[in-house]
Amino acid sequence: MSRIGKQPIPIPDKVSAQISGQHVTVKGPKGTLEREIPQPIEVKQEGETLVVKPTNDSRVGRQRHGLCRTLVANMVDGVSQGFQKRLQIQGVGYRAQAQGKKLTLNVGYSQPVEIEMPAGIDVVVENRNTEVIVSGIDKEVVGNIAAQIRAVRPPEPYKGKGIRYFDEQVRRKAGKTGK
Repeated sequence: MSRIGKQPIPIPDKVSAQISGQHVTVKGPKGTLEREIPQPIEVKQEGETLVVKPTNDSRVGRQRHGLCRTLVANMVDGVSQGFQKRLQIQGVGYRAQAQGKKLTLNVGYSQPVEIEMPAGIDVVVENRNTEVIVSGIDKEVVGNIAAQIRAVRPPEPYKGKGIRYFDEQVRRKAGKTGK
């Protein structure tokens, strides 16, 4: 049995969970998230906690137990606190600009790259247009958008130019050696 899956999920104040069959809905001060839980797993509310258990001892139930518990816990964290990913842009002339739900990146291409943000995702540019903060309530969507932004110009190993996560360490290589 999963060690993570055994742990109950505490529900903070101002957050409510509604379970109908395999459909879980979590409402909080930041918004509402819904998810369909796969079949061999069930979610029950016991007082101020949510408990995730497999319905049988099958291999699939054991495999999905910890995953489903983590997904439900991320839903509770998202509607109460939210998630954010920070990206850093390094390079001469590289910069970002946010206009409403659109992020424009100037990262060395002949044309600026524009990325449209989906509903529920906010993007903020700080620190002289070199830091991008992606925030929202759904951890999966925040991570995917941050990965799309990073994929526009991943950091290169020789000069370190490109878009990287804030805490990412880029392994540097030695360039050509002179005489």
